[in-house]
Amino acid sequence: MIFVTGDCHGEFRKFTSRRFPQGLKLTRNDFVIICGDFGGIWAGSTEYDRLKSENFWIQWLGRKNFTTLFIDGNHENHARLNEMPVTEWHGGRVHKLADSVMHLMRGEVYEIGGKRIFTFGGAASHDISDGIIDSADPDWKLQCHYFRMQGKILYRVKGVTWWEEELPSEEEMQHGLENLEKYGNSVDYIFTHCAPTSLQAQISDMYASDRLTDYLENVRKRVSYQKWFFGHYHDDRRITEKDFLLYDAIVSPEHLQFD
Repeated sequence: MIFVTGDCHGEFRKFTSRRFPQGLKLTRNDFVIICGDFGGIWAGSTEYDRLKSENFWIQWLGRKNFTTLFIDGNHENHARLNEMPVTEWHGGRVHKLADSVMHLMRGEVYEIGGKRIFTFGGAASHDISDGIIDSADPDWKLQCHYFRMQGKILYRVKGVTWWEEELPSEEEMQHGLENLEKYGNSVDYIFTHCAPTSLQAQISDMYASDRLTDYLENVRKRVSYQKWFFGHYHDDRRITEKDFLLYDAIVSPEHLQFD
């Protein structure tokens, strides 16, 4: 069985038995998929704190009955994620964080729970309007202090809280299209972090289109699919009859109950 939810940002209490009692009845052959901004390998202001938090949450998720899968979002430590070992799993490539915690990589097609699934992570950060500070600058912490003194809070630090790999490469996008063509441009489910351009416009006018949302719009036009799930916009909403925005909700695509 498959369940799907939205952003976690390194905080996974939505998977406690009190909030997700269904998880108690699941097995490792059941899957919970997170639609980006997993954040489980990013928390911590120092290397020690980051690794301590990372180890804690990966082990915590690893003790759950189910298998945790996620796509990457924009708030993701892409450098650290790309250090993880890559292996073949259910027809596609994954970064394996633990035996039951895996990253579903961009442009892959998997056979999971009897369903054919296409995944494509990433998104453009919308909380960087005050600028990006380069951690390679020896004075970057002082720059952060000055930003805060000036009331500038919508900034990120390259290599610490922001990575340019949040948006895909041309190779990743082409890889996704080629994989979809192998399956006749037909899948059961699509999981992404951001939405195609036309769907994003229905959510809010504060988000600008970019090369990734336009790419996903192209996928939406050419690919036959049953349901598409995405996160990023911090709400739980049905956008169309087969397109769904998730944040706090944990839903089953096969037995979907959605207001």
